[in-house]
Amino acid sequence: MKSVWPLCAAGFVTAFGAHGVASGLGFLEPDLLTLGLLLALYDGAEVVLKPVFGSLADRVGPRPVLLGGLLAFALASASFVLVDSIAVARFGQGVAAAAFSPAASALVARLTPDTARGRAFGRYGAWKGIGYTAGPLLGGVLIHFGGFDVLFLTMAGLAVAVALWSLTVPRLEPLPRTGQTVLDLVRRLSRRDFLRPTAALAAATAALATGVGFLPVAAAAHGPAVTGAAVSVLALTAAVVQPRAGRAYDAGRITSPRPALLAVALGFVAAALVPGLPGAFTAAVLIGAGTGVVTPLAFAALARSTPEERLGQTMGSAEVGRELGDAGGPLLVGGLAAVASLPVGLLALAAVITVTAWRSPAAAR
Repeated sequence: MKSVWPLCAAGFVTAFGAHGVASGLGFLEPDLLTLGLLLALYDGAEVVLKPVFGSLADRVGPRPVLLGGLLAFALASASFVLVDSIAVARFGQGVAAAAFSPAASALVARLTPDTARGRAFGRYGAWKGIGYTAGPLLGGVLIHFGGFDVLFLTMAGLAVAVALWSLTVPRLEPLPRTGQTVLDLVRRLSRRDFLRPTAALAAATAALATGVGFLPVAAAAHGPAVTGAAVSVLALTAAVVQPRAGRAYDAGRITSPRPALLAVALGFVAAALVPGLPGAFTAAVLIGAGTGVVTPLAFAALARSTPEERLGQTMGSAEVGRELGDAGGPLLVGGLAAVASLPVGLLALAAVITVTAWRSPAAAR
């Protein structure tokens, strides 16, 4: 399990890269349309390219793709200081993250015995979740004290450090593969044992992104310290729960993400219907705990149902589902909040997550 730690650090880098810049972009770019495009560059590159780089990891081995992606991330981050273009830097970071993120999750699966994959993915998901939720705070602090140059140089240095650490990860040769047509790929990615865990991942990521973005609104009257505390409770709960949920899955004590998804939905119901701090903090605990259970279960189920020679492709494709959830959850809630109210938006997301839970059977073992 020691070889998984550098992969957890790589997960933190991609999540920190996704959200660490967002906290200060509004000060750099006041035009809302341009701001939206800049925010979309990183995730857009990941959505398009993750399956491509995942397939490359299967073809040449995941370790070279991991190392190459981390070094490319460092170069893209440092390029901001040289060319002073946020668009170039963000797009380059997104392309690089699309490479090393699926390679890291494929390595977690291949380096971990089947009986311990839940725990390994719980640890990996916890560090990625910390990057997503702490990214805006860390990014904001770095921008405050040194500007965007310091933020991007910090990202570059972090990526180089993780790349050097990842040299300790064992080199895994690509496994022999049978030929695969496009139709074969479509059939494999259309199977229930891929779609259902991926849908659960998308729902969990949508919940996490929405909770981080909209729970502070529910407690806004109490000031930034309290709203920050609500987000911190959500992040801490998810980080603590994930490794424990993974161990429970490995031991057979948890077999389905359904109860966890229903807890997440209940959290949004609480945020919508219970006013003030009680609703916000109840929602934070339920959303954090629920997403903390779903993530390792879904990844472990995907690894169990996928031939090892196709793990990179599967993980890259599943990550697309996460990215769509990351964007779709806040978009759904924000859109309905604009035309109706925030409680309506939160209840709508709760309904979507409930439907996802109802279609999530016991995970394959």
